[in-house]
Amino acid sequence: LLVLGAGPAGLTAALAAGRRGIRPLVLEKDGGVGGLSRTVEHRGFLFDVGGHRFFTRSREVEQLWREVLGNDLLTVPRRSRILYAGKLLAYPLEPRGLLAALGAGEGLRMLASYLAARIRPVRPEETFEAWVSNRFGRRLYRAFFETYTEKVWGIPGREIEADWAAQRIRGLSLLRAAASALLRTRRGPATLIRSFLYPRRGPGMMWDRFRDLVREEGGGVLTGHAVERLRVRDGRVVSVTARSPEGRRRELRPERVISSLPLPALLSRIRPRPPGGILEAAARLRFRAFVMAGLVVRRRDPFPDQWIYVHDPRFRAARIPTFRNWSPEMAPDGRRTGLGVEYFCDAGDALWRRRDADLLALAAAELQAMGFARRGEVEGGIVIRRAHAYPVYRLGYREALAAVREHLAGIRNLQTVGRSGLHRYNNQDHSMLTALRAVENLEGANHDLHRVNEDPAYLESPRR
Repeated sequence: LLVLGAGPAGLTAALAAGRRGIRPLVLEKDGGVGGLSRTVEHRGFLFDVGGHRFFTRSREVEQLWREVLGNDLLTVPRRSRILYAGKLLAYPLEPRGLLAALGAGEGLRMLASYLAARIRPVRPEETFEAWVSNRFGRRLYRAFFETYTEKVWGIPGREIEADWAAQRIRGLSLLRAAASALLRTRRGPATLIRSFLYPRRGPGMMWDRFRDLVREEGGGVLTGHAVERLRVRDGRVVSVTARSPEGRRRELRPERVISSLPLPALLSRIRPRPPGGILEAAARLRFRAFVMAGLVVRRRDPFPDQWIYVHDPRFRAARIPTFRNWSPEMAPDGRRTGLGVEYFCDAGDALWRRRDADLLALAAAELQAMGFARRGEVEGGIVIRRAHAYPVYRLGYREALAAVREHLAGIRNLQTVGRSGLHRYNNQDHSMLTALRAVENLEGANHDLHRVNEDPAYLESPRR
C-alpha cells in the first residue's frame, strides 16, 4: 500500500493498514508530518499551525487518540471570543453579551430581523448568506458573519454554497444558541462544545507518535519526498514516481494507493493526462491559503481565551490564538507567550508574497491596535504558510467535484481521503474516519468516503 501525504488522514490510513497486516509506505513532500495539524517550534515556543481542537463524536477516533497519547492528552475548557467594534463578545454568541455590546435598541432590531427571517425565509436556500440569514436574521448576519466570512474566503457570502454552513454549524440557530447560553446544557451541536482534548505539546506530538507507530508496525514514512507522477494503465495506478530530498527520482509499483493530495495536484500528476474537461473541472476546485505570524510576546497572558475571532473590518487578521491557553507547555517560561496572528489569502497574492519581516511587523502593529500587546513587547517570531488550507465551496464547485470524482472512480486501486483529497472541509477526526473506512475498503467493504462528513451516523449524531 502506498499512501500519499502524511497528514492526519494519511498517517491514520498507514497505521490502520499496518495493524491489518498490510505493509504501508507513506510519501510526504514536507520535511515533517502532520500536514495542517503540525506543530512548529521557534526559540522554545510551540506554535500550532491553525489551532486544532481534538473533539469528536466518534468513539473509534477518540479511543485511537487516547491510545496513542494516553496521559499526554489534556482536557481543556473551551473559551473563545469575538472582537467586534472594540468589544470582546463570548463565542458562540450569547444573548446577554450581545445586548450589552449592542444596546437594547440594536438588540431589538436584530430580534425583529430574526423573526422576519423565520416568517419569510430566503428561498431557495442555496448560499451561505441565505443559510445563516434564515437562522440568525439578516441583521445579525451582516454584523457578525459577513466580515469574518469574507476575510476567510476572500469572496462574499452570496458566492459560497450553503453546503459549507450546513456542514460547519449544523444544528445551530439563534434559539439553540440562546438556550445553550442560558441553560448551560451539556448536549447540543458540536459548534457549542465546552471542552476539548489537546496534546500536551501541540498536535504535532500526536502525529509524530503516529509516524513512529507506523514504523513499529513495519511500515515506512519518507518525508521530503514529492510525488511527481502517477502512471495509470487499464484503470489502475501501475507506478508512482517521487523525488527525494537529494533530487533523486524513485519509482514505486504499488498494488494500491490512498492519496490525501489536493485533487487538482493529484489530477495534474496522472499520466496519461486526464481529458481536458476533467483538468478544467479540477482547476475550479480552489483552496484558500493560510499565513500565520507566530509572535513571541513579553506577556504571560494577553487574554484568557484559546482564540480571538477578529470580526472587525479594520484589521486584516482573522483569528489570534494564544498557545499557552491550549497547553502551558507551549511556552517555555512563565513570562512570555506565543501568539499566532492568522491571515487568510490566496497562494501567490500580495499578502502571500510579503516578506516574513513585513508580515511580522503587520501582525505586531495589529496586536497593538487591538490592545493585546505593545509593539515593544514583541520579541520576534516565525511565519508559517500553507497553500492548500481550506477547500473553497464557491458556487459551482459541486459540479466540478462530481466530474473529478467520476473520473477518479475509474482508477480501481486509488482512493482519496482527508480534507484535500475529498475537497471537503473536514475536521481532523473526519479526515481520520475517511482513512479508516478507506482501509476497510481494501478488505472488501464498500464505504462511500464522501459521506463520512455528511451522513449523521458519522458526524453529528449523539454517541450510542
